[in-house]
Amino acid sequence: MGRLAGFHYREIVKRLKAFGFTFDRQAAGSHEIWYNEVEDRYTTIQNHSGDMPGGTLRAILKEAGISPNDFLKKK
Repeated sequence: MGRLAGFHYREIVKRLKAFGFTFDRQAAGSHEIWYNEVEDRYTTIQNHSGDMPGGTLRAILKEAGISPNDFLKKK
């Protein structure tokens, strides 16, 4: 299991908020759009129960401009 595997939606959102992201709008199905006004960046997050796959979380972080190391250090 990779370092980014095993995170739940709530923990991901908590850490994204610490990076300045806020909920922007609901997208198709269970997807949400989050926005960081300071960095002018958007990212899409799937809101579902269970663990987020590591590859999916890595894609979210790339879209948000957050390095995996910085994400793991944020509490």
